[in-house]
Amino acid sequence: MTAGRRRVPGNRGRRRFTAERSRPDPRIGAAAVLAGVATAGLLGGWTGLAAGVAVGTGCWWAARQWSTAGRDDRQVAVDLPIAVDLLAAALRAGAPPARAAEVVGEALGGPLGRRLELVGTALRLGARPEEAWAPLAAIPGGERVRRAAVRTAASGAAMTGALGRLAGDLRAARRAQAEAAAQRLGVLVVLPLGLCFLPAFLLTGVVPVVVAVLGDVLRSR
Repeated sequence: MTAGRRRVPGNRGRRRFTAERSRPDPRIGAAAVLAGVATAGLLGGWTGLAAGVAVGTGCWWAARQWSTAGRDDRQVAVDLPIAVDLLAAALRAGAPPARAAEVVGEALGGPLGRRLELVGTALRLGARPEEAWAPLAAIPGGERVRRAAVRTAASGAAMTGALGRLAGDLRAARRAQAEAAAQRLGVLVVLPLGLCFLPAFLLTGVVPVVVAVLGDVLRSR
């Protein structure tokens, strides 16, 4: 009974953590609204309103599809260094590889956690290391973990050291990717900002000139 009560809060915490990570990105809705408003302001009238709704809805749908398709890969990229660190810590504490993989997979959840649980189950059932660690090969960065685990399978101490070093390498690679993404974002954000300012520029700079010219032409007739 006591053990059961201890597990419940952890499971609830894990469900909350997974739910928080699966919430839609609010930036998707904001970008779709901006695109719709820019289109409506550019065209004006009921036509602009209808086009703005269509463009905003289309942008939201396309961004959601892209976000959903890439969410698992992004989550794995974030979780993988943590998972490798936890595996090394569990092995250092004396857990066998099968138990370490199962515990870490259960704690992490998500696509990476499910694969680690498969690894742990396969090891516990006596599969060869090459076969047991195979589920990690298909995820970004997972092949390096698989190779390190297979290479050091005969020695728990060697596996602990290899995974500890690999976790540091994965964190460094993740930081480099984040910095590169931030630099790309600075370039990509120029286009949406330009679309936001375009209607105001047209209304305050171009439209008055066109109206004045048309007025002069009509009066001259």
